[in-house]
Amino acid sequence: MSGESELAVGADAFTERGRDLEVAVVGAGAIGATAAYDLAREGADVTLYDRGTIASGSSGRAAGVCYDAFADPLDAEIGSDAIERFRDLSGDDTFPFVECPYVWLAREGDERNAAALRDQITRMQENGTIALEVDGDELAERFRALRTDDVAVAGIAGAAGYTDPARYTACLAAAADGAGATLRPETPVRVRTDPARVVRDADGTTHEVDAVLVAAGAHTERLLADAGVAIAMKPYRVQALVADCELAEPMCYDATAEFYLRPHPEGLLAGDGTEYIEADPDDYDRDASPGFATNLLERVDRRVSGVHLEGDDLVRAWAGLCTATPDRDPLVGELADGLYVATGFQGHGFMRAPAIGERIADQVLGGAGIDPFDPTRFDGDEAFDVAEGMTLPEN
Repeated sequence: MSGESELAVGADAFTERGRDLEVAVVGAGAIGATAAYDLAREGADVTLYDRGTIASGSSGRAAGVCYDAFADPLDAEIGSDAIERFRDLSGDDTFPFVECPYVWLAREGDERNAAALRDQITRMQENGTIALEVDGDELAERFRALRTDDVAVAGIAGAAGYTDPARYTACLAAAADGAGATLRPETPVRVRTDPARVVRDADGTTHEVDAVLVAAGAHTERLLADAGVAIAMKPYRVQALVADCELAEPMCYDATAEFYLRPHPEGLLAGDGTEYIEADPDDYDRDASPGFATNLLERVDRRVSGVHLEGDDLVRAWAGLCTATPDRDPLVGELADGLYVATGFQGHGFMRAPAIGERIADQVLGGAGIDPFDPTRFDGDEAFDVAEGMTLPEN
């Protein structure tokens, strides 16, 4: 963690690309707060709205795992850029970013995931992403905190770490405020088009702006539908827990048992619990399901060496929402003239927030978008099933 971050550089870093441009950012999660900061420091007149408080939605319930372990070159590039920016933005007075290796593995007998993992590592290496393939014995030599006697193959990525998602988001919102943005938490709004404008529910005031960026997480689809704009996105429920268990490193994803874990100030954080049905963002159970914690603790206990996890070790458990798309790629870019969106990250939104926020801000300012993530690639009425985001790619 650095002592001085990009957030402390000051006005010298600001430019005037956004002069005379008024932008409303709807959604004060990690991506919305980052985009608001990047727009404001380019001279745009930015207002950041949220129906709740800063990071009160999915960002505040995220796992905080960050890595660039993607086989796809674009995903790897965005992941790498995000990690670099987490490092640059973090600091003693902002938020922590803890460097920590990321391990993903397949167990013996799981030929499908083992083959997918080997292929993924080969593609990562061909693309210049640093990744190492090891077997169970080699993994044990590097990380004695993991039980490895059932591991067929594993990957190790060094460009990884973890952070506190709520602190990151709060810091970026504060930095946006410091750069001249106006923060409007606890201000529900409705979005309108032709031209782009925001209607504030509290008093019905219509505020016309040059551009609107909707980065409202699971609520994005409904906000846009109310404006007559359809997008192909579905929210789905996921679960996580924190347990009292000493773990220094690594972060780990067990593809066979379908769960992840990382070190946490209170012990370790672990998650899975994906529900493959569309969730109601206004009416979903924010508490963990009965039996979730017991089941996951048993799986974690079999992966972490030298501990025995029981119910008394549970610190807390909770549920949050992720967002899915038909092709599992996000929707990032311009939907209509002056109307932009950033959603559909399949559980990888927070870890990519520093890079996605920067890129969508650049597009609002006239830069190029991310073509493969163009939200207009779908009509918005596509039928599709919710799919787990944290899986190994199959080819």
